[in-house]
Amino acid sequence: MSHIAKNKAKLLARIRRLKGQMEAIERSLEAEAPCADVLNQVASVRGAINGLTAELIEDHIHEHVLGVEDPAAREAGAEELIDVIRTYMK
Repeated sequence: MSHIAKNKAKLLARIRRLKGQMEAIERSLEAEAPCADVLNQVASVRGAINGLTAELIEDHIHEHVLGVEDPAAREAGAEELIDVIRTYMK
């Protein structure tokens, strides 16, 4: 069982909260809420996304880098993570 599957319920709960936050932003825009209110909501979503990303990266490191004895598999796990971080940093 992969680490994603083990944490599936927790990860889906986070995604559902994010979805709710995005829907709140949509409602605020439709209601013509003040700009500062919308910006605060967007900042909250960004923080939640960053938290989710950090959790997934941490799990990946434990499962595919630190927890792997085969050097080639460990190298592959590290390279996957490097690629993801490069994409994330763009």
